[in-house]
Amino acid sequence: MKKALATAFVMAMALTGTAQAQQDRLKLDAPPAQAAPAQQQGGIKSQNIFDVKPDASEEPGYATQTNAERAAVQPGNNAPMWRSVGAGVTGFSSLPAKQAPEAGNLIQPFVQYPGSMLTTAGEAWRQVRNHWILPYGGALLLIALGAVGLFYWRKGTMQLHGAETGRKIERFTAFERSAHWANAIAFSILAISGIVMAFGKYFLHPIIGGTLFGWLTYVLKNMHNFAGPVFAVSLLIVIGTFVKDNLPRKEDIAWLLKGGGLFSGEEVPSHRFNAGEKVLFWAGVFVLGLIVVGSGLVLDMLIPGLQYLRGDMQIAHMIHAAAAVLMMAMFIGHIYMGTIGMAGAYSAMRTGYVDETWAKEHHELWYADIRAGKIPAQRTQPVAPGAPVKV
Repeated sequence: MKKALATAFVMAMALTGTAQAQQDRLKLDAPPAQAAPAQQQGGIKSQNIFDVKPDASEEPGYATQTNAERAAVQPGNNAPMWRSVGAGVTGFSSLPAKQAPEAGNLIQPFVQYPGSMLTTAGEAWRQVRNHWILPYGGALLLIALGAVGLFYWRKGTMQLHGAETGRKIERFTAFERSAHWANAIAFSILAISGIVMAFGKYFLHPIIGGTLFGWLTYVLKNMHNFAGPVFAVSLLIVIGTFVKDNLPRKEDIAWLLKGGGLFSGEEVPSHRFNAGEKVLFWAGVFVLGLIVVGSGLVLDMLIPGLQYLRGDMQIAHMIHAAAAVLMMAMFIGHIYMGTIGMAGAYSAMRTGYVDETWAKEHHELWYADIRAGKIPAQRTQPVAPGAPVKV
């Protein structure tokens, strides 16, 4: 029995030794394991932020490091990388290209806008805005305000030369006044908010501080965006409503040559709208108004099918700002004449009616057409008291 156990033990030890020998032989025959690839240090896509040394610039000899040496301690902070960025190379972006085609491009290509140097598009836009639109646009608005103030100081409110008769002529219907007031209120919101956002840091920010100024511009920016579509719709209604009476006529030439009689004190005969109002309509309302609306729709991203690239938005902003400043400068005179500049003008837009004397003195040809029966003095049919209203 003992002999059998000893024999079994010897055989087990032999088998174990054979297996171990085979394992050792396999290890020797197997190819050596390849080392894990070292982390790439030349790019910034896979760079671990914790491996970057933020204080590397304080090390001795930092200024004389080669690009390879600098890439080892501050990946991405080397000349070749930034030359590629400046050249418009497209990098990595998680945003889909069809929604954000420029997401991977940090620097825009070189352009030269009117009034800018040949430089990157973002810098060129900044130069036009800061060196031309803001200083000259602000100066134009101040000049317009100063001219109106000077005129009012020297002339005062233009009063009627004759006594009122008490007989009223309907100058504006309820629909015309509603369209005008909707457009005027939207324009006022847009003008005030635009002035604060563009020039507020020069005259408001030093007074009310950064916190309040930030909240104010945030509120006004949202009011600007909501008032824009209202202005656009009401502008089209105003154009369609008043275009017929603003068509040029031969009598307008005499009015322009005499400056409307503003300085001589003698009224120049005109139809329902004089030549000055027609110039405002065509230049300020039609041309500048449509330019402001079109560029504003681009800035609000309300035009379907447009990609809204940075360059397109910058061009739209420059056009929008320049046209808006010109439009505001023109309407400063219109607002003045429609309020304190001429007696009876504000009442005409508020109530719709003017006195017969006012019509004869300020729009003599229009009054003559009314007297001749070519234009009805009462265009809106009055409703008798107690009569049923037709719907």
